[in-house]
Amino acid sequence: MKWSNEKTRKLTVLAMLTALAFVVAMVRIPVGLFILRYEAKDVIIVIGGFIFGPLAVVAMSIVLSFLEMLLLSDTGPIGFFMNVISTISFAGTAAVIYKYKRTLGGAAIALTAGILVNVPIMLLWNYLIVPIFAPHIDRAQVVTMLLPIFLPFNLLKGVLNAALTIMLYKTVRVALDKSNLLPVANEGAAHKSKISVAATIVSVFLLITCVLVILGWRGII
Repeated sequence: MKWSNEKTRKLTVLAMLTALAFVVAMVRIPVGLFILRYEAKDVIIVIGGFIFGPLAVVAMSIVLSFLEMLLLSDTGPIGFFMNVISTISFAGTAAVIYKYKRTLGGAAIALTAGILVNVPIMLLWNYLIVPIFAPHIDRAQVVTMLLPIFLPFNLLKGVLNAALTIMLYKTVRVALDKSNLLPVANEGAAHKSKISVAATIVSVFLLITCVLVILGWRGII
């Protein structure tokens, strides 16, 4: 019965986080590069992965991407596939590393690794998928877009997601603990990834920098 209760609580939290990620995904911010838009949904998926591990990332990514395909996106199965690949490559990588090093430094390393894995993977898949999604753009044109458009976009997205994760993870984790929503196995775990003043300052600096870059790309400043 205890195992059943813990499993139920885990599924409940994952469902809540997936629903929250879906709400966040509804807010799409144009960055001024091609038709690309930034969404902060991966922040929620990473938090779920930090709490429950990489398999939770896979499950949440598939469910969320499917909901997006049905209710938000006009890109169909291609968008579903790209969303799953993007989220798992970033959040899944971060969750795998954080699983073995649950400290603030471990979180920073995990998120950095997530960016480093995600960026080249997304460049490859953009090269392969864009001509299929947009037949009027041939592969040679896509090649000319990789470095000036897709590379900075994916780097910007990764840095924003990493900074927001560092700022929000502890708050979300503590709130779930106090609500007794986490399984017993997790409730007693020491929260070693404490948000220090320095980490908060760095995260805020990165967020401000990214916002200024987006405003510059859009010609606002």
